Amino acid sequence: MKLKKKIHLFSTLLMFILLVLANILIYFLFERMSHDTEYEQLLGRAKELTAALSQLETEVDAGLVLRAFIPANGAISIVDGNNKRLINVQSLVGLGQVEGHENPSNSYTIGRFEGTEALTISMPIIWQTGEVVTMQMTQLLTNVEENMRVLKYVLIGVTIFAMIPITLSSMTLGRIVTQPIEKLITAMNRSRKSGTFEKLTDVVSGNDELAQMERTFNEMMGQLEQNFMKQEQFVSNASHELKTPLTVIESYSKLLARRGFENREVVDEALSAIISETGRMKEMIEQMLDLAKSSGSQAFDFAQVDLSSLLVEVVKPLRQAYGREIVVEVDGPMPVETDGKFVKQLLFILLDNALKYSEREIHTSVKDLQDEVEITVKDYGKGIPPSDLPHIFDRFYRVESDRSRKTGGTGLGLSIAKEIAEGLGATLTIESVIDVGTVIRVFIPNRKVLSEF
Repeated sequence: MKLKKKIHLFSTLLMFILLVLANILIYFLFERMSHDTEYEQLLGRAKELTAALSQLETEVDAGLVLRAFIPANGAISIVDGNNKRLINVQSLVGLGQVEGHENPSNSYTIGRFEGTEALTISMPIIWQTGEVVTMQMTQLLTNVEENMRVLKYVLIGVTIFAMIPITLSSMTLGRIVTQPIEKLITAMNRSRKSGTFEKLTDVVSGNDELAQMERTFNEMMGQLEQNFMKQEQFVSNASHELKTPLTVIESYSKLLARRGFENREVVDEALSAIISETGRMKEMIEQMLDLAKSSGSQAFDFAQVDLSSLLVEVVKPLRQAYGREIVVEVDGPMPVETDGKFVKQLLFILLDNALKYSEREIHTSVKDLQDEVEITVKDYGKGIPPSDLPHIFDRFYRVESDRSRKTGGTGLGLSIAKEIAEGLGATLTIESVIDVGTVIRVFIPNRKVLSEF
Protein backbone atom coordinates (compact mmCIF):
# COMPACT_ATOMS: atom_id res chain seq x y z
CA MET A 1 0.00 0.00 0.00
CA LYS A 2 1.36 3.41 -0.97
CA LEU A 3 2.17 5.97 1.70
CA LYS A 4 -0.47 8.34 0.34
CA LYS A 5 -3.19 5.72 0.81
CA LYS A 6 -1.89 4.86 4.27
CA ILE A 7 -1.98 8.51 5.34
CA HIS A 8 -5.45 8.93 3.85
CA LEU A 9 -6.77 5.79 5.54
CA PHE A 10 -5.12 6.51 8.88
CA SER A 11 -6.22 10.16 9.07
CA THR A 12 -9.77 9.32 7.96
CA LEU A 13 -10.07 6.49 10.47
CA LEU A 14 -8.60 8.63 13.25
CA MET A 15 -10.98 11.52 12.59
CA PHE A 16 -13.91 9.11 12.36
CA ILE A 17 -13.02 7.57 15.72
CA LEU A 18 -12.61 11.00 17.33
CA LEU A 19 -15.91 12.18 15.84
CA VAL A 20 -17.76 9.06 17.05
CA LEU A 21 -16.27 9.42 20.54
CA ALA A 22 -17.26 13.09 20.63
CA ASN A 23 -20.83 12.24 19.55
CA ILE A 24 -21.08 9.49 22.15
CA LEU A 25 -19.92 11.94 24.81
CA ILE A 26 -22.47 14.53 23.66
CA TYR A 27 -25.21 11.90 23.67
CA PHE A 28 -24.59 10.73 27.21
CA LEU A 29 -24.07 14.25 28.56
CA PHE A 30 -27.39 15.34 27.05
CA GLU A 31 -29.08 12.24 28.48
CA ARG A 32 -27.68 12.99 31.92
CA MET A 33 -28.81 16.61 31.69
CA SER A 34 -32.30 15.50 30.64
CA HIS A 35 -32.53 13.09 33.58
CA ASP A 36 -31.38 15.80 35.97
CA THR A 37 -33.97 18.21 34.57
CA GLU A 38 -36.77 15.64 35.00
CA TYR A 39 -35.51 14.94 38.50
CA GLU A 40 -35.67 18.64 39.46
CA GLN A 41 -39.23 18.92 38.16
CA LEU A 42 -40.32 15.73 39.92
CA LEU A 43 -38.60 16.84 43.15
CA GLY A 44 -40.50 20.13 43.11
CA ARG A 45 -43.80 18.27 42.70
CA ALA A 46 -42.83 15.89 45.54
CA LYS A 47 -42.12 18.82 47.88
CA GLU A 48 -45.49 20.37 47.09
CA LEU A 49 -47.15 17.00 47.76
CA THR A 50 -45.31 16.67 51.07
CA ALA A 51 -46.57 20.08 52.18
CA ALA A 52 -50.11 19.13 51.23
CA LEU A 53 -49.93 15.77 53.04
CA SER A 54 -48.72 17.39 56.24
CA GLN A 55 -52.07 19.20 56.57
CA LEU A 56 -54.24 16.06 56.24
CA GLU A 57 -55.66 13.96 59.05
CA THR A 58 -56.86 10.70 57.45
CA GLU A 59 -55.51 8.25 54.93
CA VAL A 60 -58.67 8.66 52.84
CA ASP A 61 -57.92 12.31 52.32
CA ALA A 62 -54.28 11.35 51.56
CA GLY A 63 -55.38 9.14 48.70
CA LEU A 64 -57.35 12.01 47.17
CA VAL A 65 -54.37 14.32 47.45
CA LEU A 66 -52.03 11.74 45.91
CA ARG A 67 -54.39 11.41 42.94
CA ALA A 68 -54.36 15.18 42.54
CA PHE A 69 -50.55 15.30 42.43
CA ILE A 70 -49.92 12.18 40.34
CA PRO A 71 -47.76 13.01 37.27
CA ALA A 72 -49.00 12.25 33.79
CA ASN A 73 -47.77 8.75 32.97
CA GLY A 74 -46.56 8.45 36.55
CA ALA A 75 -47.22 6.80 39.92
CA ILE A 76 -47.01 7.66 43.64
CA SER A 77 -46.55 5.06 46.37
CA ILE A 78 -46.38 5.27 50.18
CA VAL A 79 -44.14 2.53 51.61
CA ASP A 80 -43.74 1.79 55.34
CA GLY A 81 -40.62 0.64 57.14
CA ASN A 82 -41.34 -3.02 56.24
CA ASN A 83 -41.40 -2.14 52.53
CA LYS A 84 -45.19 -2.59 52.50
CA ARG A 85 -47.12 -0.30 50.19
CA LEU A 86 -49.76 1.58 52.19
CA ILE A 87 -51.11 3.50 49.20
CA ASN A 88 -50.29 3.09 45.51
CA VAL A 89 -51.71 5.56 43.00
CA GLN A 90 -50.71 5.03 39.35
CA SER A 91 -51.81 6.17 35.93
CA LEU A 92 -50.62 2.92 34.34
CA VAL A 93 -51.00 -0.52 35.86
CA GLY A 94 -47.70 -1.79 37.28
CA LEU A 95 -45.91 1.51 37.01
CA GLY A 96 -45.71 1.84 40.79
CA GLN A 97 -43.67 -1.36 41.10
CA VAL A 98 -40.86 -0.33 38.74
CA GLU A 99 -37.42 -1.10 40.08
CA GLY A 100 -34.33 0.53 38.65
CA HIS A 101 -30.68 1.35 39.21
CA GLU A 102 -29.41 4.38 41.00
CA ASN A 103 -27.71 7.18 39.08
CA PRO A 104 -24.11 8.23 39.98
CA SER A 105 -25.36 11.02 42.27
CA ASN A 106 -27.75 8.63 44.18
CA SER A 107 -30.51 11.24 43.82
CA TYR A 108 -32.89 9.08 41.84
CA THR A 109 -33.21 5.68 40.16
CA ILE A 110 -33.77 4.84 36.53
CA GLY A 111 -35.81 1.78 35.57
CA ARG A 112 -37.75 0.61 32.58
CA PHE A 113 -41.49 0.14 32.16
CA GLU A 114 -42.71 -1.54 28.97
CA GLY A 115 -39.57 -0.47 27.14
CA THR A 116 -39.63 3.14 28.35
CA GLU A 117 -37.36 4.64 30.98
CA ALA A 118 -38.98 5.59 34.28
CA LEU A 119 -37.40 7.96 36.81
CA THR A 120 -38.20 7.40 40.50
CA ILE A 121 -37.41 9.59 43.50
CA SER A 122 -37.84 8.65 47.15
CA MET A 123 -38.54 11.03 50.04
CA PRO A 124 -39.20 10.30 53.76
CA ILE A 125 -42.41 11.83 55.22
CA ILE A 126 -44.40 11.57 58.47
CA TRP A 127 -47.63 9.70 57.91
CA GLN A 128 -50.94 10.53 59.66
CA THR A 129 -50.28 7.76 62.17
CA GLY A 130 -47.02 9.43 63.18
CA GLU A 131 -44.97 6.74 61.45
CA VAL A 132 -42.05 7.72 59.21
CA VAL A 133 -42.75 6.33 55.75
CA THR A 134 -41.22 6.72 52.27
CA MET A 135 -42.99 8.44 49.42
CA GLN A 136 -41.92 7.18 45.99
CA MET A 137 -42.84 9.24 42.93
CA THR A 138 -42.25 7.76 39.44
CA GLN A 139 -42.38 9.51 36.05
CA LEU A 140 -42.16 7.89 32.61
CA LEU A 141 -39.50 9.64 30.49
CA THR A 142 -41.41 9.39 27.22
CA ASN A 143 -40.45 12.87 26.02
CA VAL A 144 -36.84 12.40 27.06
CA GLU A 145 -36.56 9.18 25.08
CA GLU A 146 -38.13 10.85 22.06
CA ASN A 147 -35.65 13.71 22.30
CA MET A 148 -32.76 11.26 22.70
CA ARG A 149 -33.92 9.37 19.62
CA VAL A 150 -33.97 12.58 17.59
CA LEU A 151 -30.52 13.54 18.95
CA LYS A 152 -29.15 10.13 17.96
CA TYR A 153 -30.36 10.57 14.39
CA VAL A 154 -28.94 14.10 14.27
CA LEU A 155 -25.52 12.93 15.54
CA ILE A 156 -25.45 10.07 13.04
CA GLY A 157 -26.28 12.50 10.24
CA VAL A 158 -23.63 14.95 11.44
CA THR A 159 -21.08 12.16 11.49
CA ILE A 160 -21.93 11.07 7.96
CA PHE A 161 -21.85 14.59 6.54
CA ALA A 162 -18.71 15.51 8.50
CA MET A 163 -16.86 12.53 7.01
CA ILE A 164 -17.11 14.10 3.54
CA PRO A 165 -14.81 17.10 4.28
CA ILE A 166 -12.69 14.90 6.56
CA THR A 167 -12.12 12.44 3.72
CA LEU A 168 -11.31 15.23 1.27
CA SER A 169 -8.94 16.91 3.74
CA SER A 170 -7.17 13.62 4.47
CA MET A 171 -6.67 13.07 0.73
CA THR A 172 -5.24 16.59 0.45
CA LEU A 173 -3.01 15.97 3.46
CA GLY A 174 -1.77 12.75 1.89
CA ARG A 175 -0.86 14.59 -1.30
CA ILE A 176 0.88 17.39 0.63
CA VAL A 177 2.95 14.93 2.66
CA THR A 178 3.81 12.49 -0.11
CA GLN A 179 4.40 14.91 -2.99
CA PRO A 180 7.91 15.91 -1.80
CA ILE A 181 8.72 12.26 -1.13
CA GLU A 182 7.56 11.29 -4.62
CA LYS A 183 9.74 14.06 -6.03
CA LEU A 184 12.68 12.66 -4.09
CA ILE A 185 12.04 9.15 -5.38
CA THR A 186 11.75 10.43 -8.96
CA ALA A 187 14.99 12.41 -8.65
CA MET A 188 16.85 9.44 -7.11
CA ASN A 189 15.58 7.10 -9.83
CA ARG A 190 16.74 9.53 -12.52
CA SER A 191 20.12 9.78 -10.81
CA ARG A 192 20.39 5.99 -10.60
CA LYS A 193 19.48 5.46 -14.25
CA SER A 194 21.48 8.33 -15.72
CA GLY A 195 24.45 8.18 -13.35
CA THR A 196 24.16 11.92 -12.74
CA PHE A 197 23.35 13.95 -9.64
CA GLU A 198 19.77 15.06 -10.23
CA LYS A 199 18.35 17.83 -8.03
CA LEU A 200 14.77 18.74 -7.18
CA THR A 201 13.14 21.54 -9.13
CA ASP A 202 10.51 23.99 -7.87
CA VAL A 203 11.67 23.66 -4.26
CA VAL A 204 9.22 25.38 -1.91
CA SER A 205 10.59 28.24 0.14
CA GLY A 206 9.14 27.35 3.53
CA ASN A 207 10.51 26.51 6.95
CA ASP A 208 8.57 23.29 7.51
CA GLU A 209 10.23 19.88 7.64
CA LEU A 210 9.23 18.95 4.07
CA ALA A 211 10.77 22.11 2.61
CA GLN A 212 13.91 21.55 4.67
CA MET A 213 14.07 17.98 3.41
CA GLU A 214 13.97 19.14 -0.22
CA ARG A 215 16.65 21.78 0.34
CA THR A 216 18.83 19.32 2.27
CA PHE A 217 18.51 16.79 -0.56
CA ASN A 218 19.61 19.37 -3.14
CA GLU A 219 22.54 20.42 -0.95
CA MET A 220 23.53 16.78 -0.48
CA MET A 221 23.37 16.08 -4.23
CA GLY A 222 25.39 19.22 -4.90
CA GLN A 223 28.02 18.14 -2.41
CA LEU A 224 28.12 14.62 -3.85
CA GLU A 225 28.53 16.02 -7.34
CA GLN A 226 31.30 18.32 -6.16
CA ASN A 227 33.08 15.49 -4.36
CA PHE A 228 32.71 13.25 -7.41
CA MET A 229 34.19 15.94 -9.65
CA LYS A 230 37.04 16.44 -7.19
CA GLN A 231 37.65 12.70 -7.16
CA GLU A 232 37.73 12.56 -10.94
CA GLN A 233 40.05 15.54 -11.02
CA PHE A 234 42.25 13.93 -8.39
CA VAL A 235 42.51 10.69 -10.36
CA SER A 236 43.18 12.59 -13.57
CA ASN A 237 45.84 14.77 -11.97
CA ALA A 238 47.44 11.83 -10.17
CA SER A 239 47.57 9.87 -13.40
CA HIS A 240 49.10 12.81 -15.21
CA GLU A 241 51.67 13.47 -12.49
CA LEU A 242 52.70 9.82 -12.25
CA LYS A 243 52.82 9.46 -16.03
CA THR A 244 55.63 12.01 -16.40
CA PRO A 245 58.23 10.32 -14.11
CA LEU A 246 57.25 6.91 -15.48
CA THR A 247 57.86 8.20 -19.02
CA VAL A 248 61.26 9.56 -17.98
CA ILE A 249 62.20 6.27 -16.30
CA GLU A 250 61.01 4.28 -19.32
CA SER A 251 62.97 6.48 -21.74
CA TYR A 252 66.23 6.24 -19.83
CA SER A 253 65.73 2.50 -19.28
CA LYS A 254 65.35 2.02 -23.05
CA LEU A 255 68.40 4.20 -23.57
CA LEU A 256 70.42 1.95 -21.25
CA ALA A 257 69.05 -1.14 -22.96
CA ARG A 258 69.90 0.24 -26.38
CA ARG A 259 73.43 1.52 -25.66
CA GLY A 260 74.26 -0.75 -22.75
CA PHE A 261 76.80 0.41 -20.25
CA GLU A 262 79.56 1.33 -22.69
CA ASN A 263 79.06 5.08 -22.43
CA ARG A 264 79.68 6.02 -18.82
CA GLU A 265 78.29 9.50 -19.31
CA VAL A 266 74.97 8.12 -20.59
CA VAL A 267 74.83 5.63 -17.73
CA ASP A 268 75.39 8.31 -15.13
CA GLU A 269 72.82 10.56 -16.73
CA ALA A 270 70.24 7.75 -16.94
CA LEU A 271 70.79 6.51 -13.41
CA SER A 272 70.67 10.05 -12.04
CA ALA A 273 67.38 10.73 -13.84
CA ILE A 274 65.88 7.40 -12.77
CA ILE A 275 66.89 7.96 -9.13
CA SER A 276 65.52 11.51 -9.23
CA GLU A 277 62.20 10.56 -10.78
CA THR A 278 61.86 7.51 -8.52
CA GLY A 279 62.39 9.73 -5.48
CA ARG A 280 59.84 12.20 -6.78
CA MET A 281 57.31 9.39 -7.34
CA LYS A 282 57.95 8.09 -3.84
CA GLU A 283 57.38 11.53 -2.36
CA MET A 284 54.24 11.99 -4.41
CA ILE A 285 52.83 8.62 -3.34
CA GLU A 286 53.58 9.37 0.30
CA GLN A 287 51.85 12.73 0.04
CA MET A 288 48.87 11.14 -1.69
CA LEU A 289 48.63 8.60 1.13
CA ASP A 290 48.84 11.43 3.67
CA LEU A 291 46.11 13.28 1.81
CA ALA A 292 43.89 10.20 1.72
CA LYS A 293 44.56 9.66 5.42
CA SER A 294 43.66 13.25 6.26
CA SER A 295 40.41 12.87 4.34
CA GLY A 296 39.45 9.81 6.34
CA SER A 297 37.80 9.51 9.74
CA GLN A 298 40.88 9.99 11.89
CA ALA A 299 40.00 11.93 15.03
CA PHE A 300 42.14 14.66 16.49
CA ASP A 301 43.53 14.27 19.98
CA PHE A 302 43.25 17.71 21.57
CA ALA A 303 45.51 18.53 24.51
CA GLN A 304 47.41 21.52 25.80
CA VAL A 305 50.40 22.19 23.56
CA ASP A 306 53.07 24.92 23.79
CA LEU A 307 53.27 26.23 20.21
CA SER A 308 56.53 28.11 20.89
CA SER A 309 58.36 24.94 21.91
CA LEU A 310 56.71 23.03 19.07
CA LEU A 311 57.91 25.54 16.48
CA VAL A 312 61.49 25.40 17.78
CA GLU A 313 61.32 21.59 17.67
CA VAL A 314 60.18 21.64 14.03
CA VAL A 315 62.75 24.21 12.89
CA LYS A 316 65.79 22.40 14.33
CA PRO A 317 65.93 19.38 11.91
CA LEU A 318 65.02 21.57 8.92
CA ARG A 319 68.01 23.83 9.58
CA GLN A 320 70.22 20.75 9.60
CA ALA A 321 68.68 19.21 6.47
CA TYR A 322 68.70 22.34 4.28
CA GLY A 323 71.69 24.14 5.81
CA ARG A 324 69.62 27.31 5.75
CA GLU A 325 68.89 30.04 8.28
CA ILE A 326 65.41 29.91 9.83
CA VAL A 327 64.69 32.82 12.17
CA VAL A 328 62.26 32.00 14.99
CA GLU A 329 60.46 34.79 16.88
CA VAL A 330 58.39 33.84 19.94
CA ASP A 331 56.95 35.85 22.85
CA GLY A 332 57.47 33.15 25.44
CA PRO A 333 55.35 30.03 26.08
CA MET A 334 52.14 29.87 24.02
CA PRO A 335 49.89 27.07 25.38
CA VAL A 336 46.71 26.24 23.42
CA GLU A 337 44.27 23.34 23.18
CA THR A 338 45.12 21.61 19.90
CA ASP A 339 46.66 18.44 18.41
CA GLY A 340 50.45 18.83 18.55
CA LYS A 341 51.11 16.00 16.11
CA PHE A 342 49.05 17.55 13.32
CA VAL A 343 50.31 21.07 14.06
CA LYS A 344 53.87 19.75 13.69
CA GLN A 345 52.98 18.14 10.34
CA LEU A 346 51.38 21.40 9.20
CA LEU A 347 54.51 23.40 10.12
CA PHE A 348 56.81 20.92 8.38
CA ILE A 349 54.81 21.32 5.16
CA LEU A 350 54.79 25.13 5.28
CA LEU A 351 58.47 25.46 6.19
CA ASP A 352 59.55 22.84 3.64
CA ASN A 353 57.56 24.66 0.98
CA ALA A 354 59.16 27.99 1.91
CA LEU A 355 62.67 26.48 1.84
CA LYS A 356 62.12 24.92 -1.59
CA TYR A 357 60.94 28.10 -3.30
CA SER A 358 63.34 30.64 -1.78
CA GLU A 359 67.07 31.00 -1.30
CA ARG A 360 67.29 33.51 1.53
CA GLU A 361 66.50 33.00 5.21
CA ILE A 362 63.02 32.04 6.43
CA HIS A 363 61.25 33.98 9.16
CA THR A 364 58.69 32.27 11.39
CA SER A 365 56.95 33.55 14.51
CA VAL A 366 54.22 32.83 17.07
CA LYS A 367 51.99 35.63 18.41
CA ASP A 368 49.16 35.68 20.92
CA LEU A 369 46.03 37.40 19.56
CA GLN A 370 43.88 36.73 22.68
CA ASP A 371 41.18 34.49 21.13
CA GLU A 372 43.63 32.82 18.75
CA VAL A 373 47.34 32.28 18.18
CA GLU A 374 48.99 33.35 14.92
CA ILE A 375 51.84 31.31 13.40
CA THR A 376 53.62 33.05 10.53
CA VAL A 377 55.96 31.54 7.91
CA LYS A 378 57.62 34.16 5.68
CA ASP A 379 60.02 33.62 2.78
CA TYR A 380 61.77 35.96 0.33
CA GLY A 381 61.32 33.94 -2.82
CA LYS A 382 60.00 34.82 -6.25
CA GLY A 383 56.43 35.07 -5.03
CA ILE A 384 53.14 33.81 -6.43
CA PRO A 385 51.17 35.62 -9.17
CA PRO A 386 47.77 36.98 -8.02
CA SER A 387 45.98 34.78 -10.57
CA ASP A 388 47.43 31.66 -8.94
CA LEU A 389 46.65 32.56 -5.30
CA PRO A 390 42.98 31.36 -5.33
CA HIS A 391 44.12 27.90 -6.50
CA ILE A 392 47.24 27.50 -4.40
CA PHE A 393 45.57 25.03 -2.00
CA ASP A 394 44.04 22.87 -4.76
CA ARG A 395 45.40 19.36 -5.15
CA PHE A 396 48.20 19.00 -7.73
CA TYR A 397 48.09 22.71 -8.48
CA ARG A 398 51.57 24.07 -9.12
CA VAL A 399 52.81 27.53 -10.00
CA GLU A 400 55.17 27.44 -12.98
CA SER A 401 55.32 23.71 -13.57
CA ASP A 402 58.93 23.71 -14.78
CA ARG A 403 60.20 25.42 -11.65
CA SER A 404 58.06 23.15 -9.46
CA ARG A 405 59.34 20.08 -11.21
CA LYS A 406 62.87 21.31 -10.74
CA THR A 407 62.33 21.67 -6.98
CA GLY A 408 60.52 18.36 -6.78
CA GLY A 409 57.10 19.78 -5.94
CA THR A 410 53.96 17.73 -6.50
CA GLY A 411 51.26 20.25 -5.72
CA LEU A 412 49.96 18.21 -2.77
CA GLY A 413 51.76 19.78 0.19
CA LEU A 414 49.62 22.90 0.60
CA SER A 415 46.47 20.87 -0.06
CA ILE A 416 47.37 18.58 2.84
CA ALA A 417 48.14 21.65 4.97
CA LYS A 418 44.69 23.05 4.19
CA GLU A 419 43.03 19.77 5.17
CA ILE A 420 44.93 19.67 8.48
CA ALA A 421 44.10 23.31 9.27
CA GLU A 422 40.39 22.73 8.68
CA GLY A 423 40.47 19.66 10.91
CA LEU A 424 42.14 21.65 13.68
CA GLY A 425 39.54 24.39 13.35
CA ALA A 426 42.32 26.77 12.26
CA THR A 427 42.35 29.33 9.46
CA LEU A 428 45.07 29.29 6.79
CA THR A 429 45.79 32.46 4.77
CA ILE A 430 48.43 33.30 2.17
CA GLU A 431 49.78 36.64 0.93
CA SER A 432 52.36 36.98 -1.82
CA VAL A 433 54.03 39.72 -3.84
CA ILE A 434 56.02 38.99 -6.99
CA ASP A 435 59.80 39.25 -6.44
CA VAL A 436 59.21 40.11 -2.75
CA GLY A 437 58.10 36.90 -1.11
CA THR A 438 55.23 34.97 0.45
CA VAL A 439 53.66 35.02 3.92
CA ILE A 440 51.49 32.17 5.16
CA ARG A 441 49.59 32.65 8.41
CA VAL A 442 47.92 30.00 10.54
CA PHE A 443 45.34 31.18 13.08
CA ILE A 444 44.73 28.49 15.72
CA PRO A 445 41.79 29.10 18.12
CA ASN A 446 42.92 29.42 21.72
CA ARG A 447 40.28 26.93 22.84
CA LYS A 448 39.42 23.25 22.40
CA VAL A 449 37.88 22.51 19.01
CA LEU A 450 36.30 19.10 18.51
CA SER A 451 36.66 17.94 14.94
CA GLU A 452 37.49 14.92 12.90
CA PHE A 453 38.06 14.14 9.26
